[in-house]
Amino acid sequence: MTDDIPQPPNDSPVIRTIAMPADTNPAGDIFGGWLMAHMDLAAGNVATRRVKGRAATVAVEAMAFLSPVLVGDEVSFYGTIIATGRTSLKIRIEAWRRKREGEDIIKVTEATFTFVAIDRDRRPRPIDPI
Repeated sequence: MTDDIPQPPNDSPVIRTIAMPADTNPAGDIFGGWLMAHMDLAAGNVATRRVKGRAATVAVEAMAFLSPVLVGDEVSFYGTIIATGRTSLKIRIEAWRRKREGEDIIKVTEATFTFVAIDRDRRPRPIDPI
């Protein structure tokens, strides 16, 4: 692959799944909401590990769908913490697809998720420094 073709992050994906027929809209493409739900799961996994406890999604920045996901595609979700505050953190999630029978990967979408660390009473709590 060349330098001008987008490349997925070097880290392992947080989640990897296969798009199934039940995940489609009437046109046969995968619902954008299905992608967003998996992105939120991936971001939640990253957040929970970083804050060492519960975390809640409080915001998602804009998403642009760059390429459709089709039934049978393997979709990988990569997560990177891009900012940490006193009680919150921002995580960028990228979704990449690979046709089941191929090796080429294509970026599908990305978004930034904001999470807040929460205590047992579901109130914000400080995040321990690294």
